[in-house]
Amino acid sequence: MQSNEIREKFLEFFEKRGHKRVPSSSLVPENDSSVLFTTAGMQQFKPYYLGKRDAIKDFGSLNTVSVQKCVRTSDIEEVGDERHLTFFEMLGNFSFGGYWKKEAIQYAYDFITKEVGLKIDYVTVFEGETGVPADTESEDIWKAIDPNLVVKKFGRADNFWGPTGEEGPCGPTTEIYVDGIEIWNIVFNEFYHNSDKSLKSLDIKGVDTGMGLERLALVSCFPGQVGKKTIFDTDLFTFADNPQTKEERIIADHMRAAVHMIGDGVVPSNTERGYVLRRLIRRALAIGKEERKIARISGNLTKDEKILEILQRESFKFSETLEAGLKQFEKGVVDPFMLFTTYGFPIELTDEIAREKGITIDHKKFDEDFKKHQEVSKAGMEQKFKGGLAGHSEMEVKYHTATHLLHQALREVLGEDVFQKGSNITPERLRFDFSFPRKMTDEEKKKVEDLVNEKIKEALPVSYEDIPMEEAKGKGAIGLFEEKYGSKVRVYKIADFSLEFCGGPHVENTSILGKFRITKEEATSTGVRRIKAVLE
Repeated sequence: MQSNEIREKFLEFFEKRGHKRVPSSSLVPENDSSVLFTTAGMQQFKPYYLGKRDAIKDFGSLNTVSVQKCVRTSDIEEVGDERHLTFFEMLGNFSFGGYWKKEAIQYAYDFITKEVGLKIDYVTVFEGETGVPADTESEDIWKAIDPNLVVKKFGRADNFWGPTGEEGPCGPTTEIYVDGIEIWNIVFNEFYHNSDKSLKSLDIKGVDTGMGLERLALVSCFPGQVGKKTIFDTDLFTFADNPQTKEERIIADHMRAAVHMIGDGVVPSNTERGYVLRRLIRRALAIGKEERKIARISGNLTKDEKILEILQRESFKFSETLEAGLKQFEKGVVDPFMLFTTYGFPIELTDEIAREKGITIDHKKFDEDFKKHQEVSKAGMEQKFKGGLAGHSEMEVKYHTATHLLHQALREVLGEDVFQKGSNITPERLRFDFSFPRKMTDEEKKKVEDLVNEKIKEALPVSYEDIPMEEAKGKGAIGLFEEKYGSKVRVYKIADFSLEFCGGPHVENTSILGKFRITKEEATSTGVRRIKAVLE
């Protein structure tokens, strides 16, 4: 059975049973700062389990079904075997008080055994732990459906799921195994996991299931052959010619993940999501040692020129230093911080290569060096937060206000992936760095210039308020959220055009800025462009 057929069969099965089909959400979670990436199908539905949103109003049903893009790097060391991935698709059906354990288990049994025609090896249920009772209800339901079915019992580590992040819905699970591997995890969200690790009962008890498309494709296409065949032998990996060696599988998985991450707006960097992406690309390059192979696989995955350009630039940048970095391991003693700063080796990659070569890494020294590096970086970030002002002359204040207009204009013309990466202001000009993967066209530059001048002519009022960081985020303010500057931030508003948190002084009205003109647009580093402009 091909993957497209499996996806559609799953969606149709649950649609016929009163579930609303919902598209996959982005890999970058919306309004959820607890995790860097979407790791499960239920993440976009968290507000419905908590009663913060109304499923009937939004979907016309208390039950939904989706095929969700997910990224998880917790099992990255296992990637390359028959079943583990960093990027995967999760088939899931969900209920927010619509049905409970009996229906959920019956649906799962019917889909696996009747729709797909597979034999269940065994199922597992939660055996209970201190403060959380055993899930005897699920065990009884399975036995009622099939008295001969093997039911195994496990504790919290195996049969209790959640939450995603530090807090959220969670509960006991029952899992289905076929051909010796877990293919479907059915979660009964009965509790809310607080940040202090305590549990409280949920008012709305919900069903949250997740089944890996890749694993289901494996056992469907090659029944009884797990071990001889892997997920990389399915049609989902024909883009990489169904890789057979562990190295080839790692490259295929990592580039598949990278393409989807970039497609959802992530760009390589040394922080948070961008760091995870950079680590995957560089790990693939270090293992493959061939930029051409990476380029071929990427080209088979997507025809999106923007994605390919970002991958090409990141690959080229690392390939330039890869061989020189690898030569450092020949010395027998390796400085991981030097490899990080000079050659761009993430610490995890250094660890991996060091293990292969029997070299011990001094993690304590790396941590100390990295902490000093962060302190220097933070000082630079604080200067960005202040808007790059060297002084507070009349022209510097004007230029600083103009950067807010420019920032928003860039986002409106080039897209919301654009974010400020730094600025520098003098009485003579402004310099503004921003995330964007390619050279701007003359038409794009003119549109940005015209939009800024339009807002200047509109004589927009400039105002500010001091509010908590989370409130600033909630209002849609843009800024450098990676760093913390205390419990409150100052948010500057330019009418309904721009909302940005910033600490520097501004003019009271855009009308006094004069005419804005871009003098130069250029690259500063991979994925970062720079605009120089003047006010006339």
